[in-house]
Amino acid sequence: MEKILFPSMMCADFRNLEKEVKELDEAGVSGFHIDIMDGQFVPNFGMGMQDLATIRELTKLPVDVHLMIKDPGNYIELFAEADIDIIYVHPEAELHPARTLQKIKNLGIQAGIAVNPNTSVATIEPLLNIVDKVMVMTVNPGFAGQKYLEFVNEKIQTLLSEEYQNKYSFEVFVDGAISPEKIEDLSKVGVKGFVLGTSSLFGKEKSYKEIIKELK
Repeated sequence: MEKILFPSMMCADFRNLEKEVKELDEAGVSGFHIDIMDGQFVPNFGMGMQDLATIRELTKLPVDVHLMIKDPGNYIELFAEADIDIIYVHPEAELHPARTLQKIKNLGIQAGIAVNPNTSVATIEPLLNIVDKVMVMTVNPGFAGQKYLEFVNEKIQTLLSEEYQNKYSFEVFVDGAISPEKIEDLSKVGVKGFVLGTSSLFGKEKSYKEIIKELK
């Protein structure tokens, strides 16, 4: 099965951002993953609109944004104007996640739910009819370099079960401590997309082109 590989750009070398984007693009990644954090929904600050604009300008590949912010519905138009392809929101971040997801779709952008490790599938099921992607967080959101939480595998299996896949039409992505071994194991059970950070892509001795070829 084809693997969709999105490098998490918060892990990139920001001293050479243009070089990083071009090398990743040439290496054959599927797109770019941008983490936006506000220091409130998660205890960290992420990338800014200037970073997003730079990356969008440098590549024709899809760019997604993962909004780890409070009240994301207030900012959807801002990200739509930045020519984003996919927007992920956390349903816990606001009172009306269905309205926000529908707003994303109405703007012609793919809508995604980011599912925290402690969020159950039952909690998000009412939203599954209106999403294109479900991104399961396999670490607690907000920081790179964490350990993969094995208990989320049960959630992944539920989302990929015949019952859910026949009833809904979303793709499953995973984000957090995604090593080459995890990519191999999870792709076998039907996970389609992988957000790549320091566990598999950044800070290695091999080139991005070599790594991406191996991961594919």
